[in-house]
Amino acid sequence: MVILIGGSGYMGSAFAAELHKRQIPHQIVSRCTTDYTNFESLCRLLEKAKPSFLINAAGAVGKPNVDACELARSEAVLGNVVLPQLISNACDISGVPWAQVSSGCIYSGAKILSDGKVRIEKDLTLPHVRQIVDDSPSSVLGYSEDDSPNFSFRESPCSFYSGTKALGEEVISKAKQTYIWRLRIPFDEYDNDRNYLTKLQRYDRVYDNVNSISHRQDFVHACLDLWVSGANFGTYNVTNPGFVTSRQVVEMIQRNFKVRRAFKFWKDDEEFYRLAASAPRSNCVLDTTKLLATGVKMRPVEEAMEESLLRWSSAV
Repeated sequence: MVILIGGSGYMGSAFAAELHKRQIPHQIVSRCTTDYTNFESLCRLLEKAKPSFLINAAGAVGKPNVDACELARSEAVLGNVVLPQLISNACDISGVPWAQVSSGCIYSGAKILSDGKVRIEKDLTLPHVRQIVDDSPSSVLGYSEDDSPNFSFRESPCSFYSGTKALGEEVISKAKQTYIWRLRIPFDEYDNDRNYLTKLQRYDRVYDNVNSISHRQDFVHACLDLWVSGANFGTYNVTNPGFVTSRQVVEMIQRNFKVRRAFKFWKDDEEFYRLAASAPRSNCVLDTTKLLATGVKMRPVEEAMEESLLRWSSAV
């Protein structure tokens, strides 16, 4: 039996649906029934339920975006740092293997292969870097799980959200029987405020950048497959292989929906941060080699994006 914390959230509900589809017995734990932020309460739950696995899909994400975490810092620390550590300690005492849904937003930029050498470029909007992205995408390499976060409290500037997510990984990095599953900019075919495709269609202006992203259902499939197959515990970048630019996605939207609207883009970072954002944004490419080496399948990002637009539905 699987304990699912945060099962009513955007990603948690996807885990609940997939567990149900696979007929895996599970219990969704809410704070209304069990205060899982209380160590003793969580330990009692684990002792009584005796789960074979626990998934933590809860955390502070900031609504409507990460700027909210700049103001609600206590909530961000409690949800993204304290809670994972508490769950880790409780699962360690109870002998329960578990997984933390984390984020790839702890990185900025990508690795660039040039003249046989690899260098890190933290800003993918720089004209000479963007030229490489557009003309030679195979030269753009992602960060691996072994790379230290470079968009964190230890390597600023970063958003407070990203700082807490990086710190959350750090405090559980030595835990046994633990998966850390990194999500990046979720999307799928269902219109939702958390869906990247919904956001792009609603923005007055689009911030053009380069990112790895995760199809929501593909993400939960891959995560559960890691557990079911007995893959080694540890950290995994769980994104659809490859990357996309915001302009590419906008072009896909226009082509599939035949929309007449002319999408407007921010002129540059200076304009975007002056008029639309208060916290620095993470834009990055992640390497999925470790994930794919386990035999877990993930569709290329272009394929997942095209199918999502083809099957677009206003149903939540």
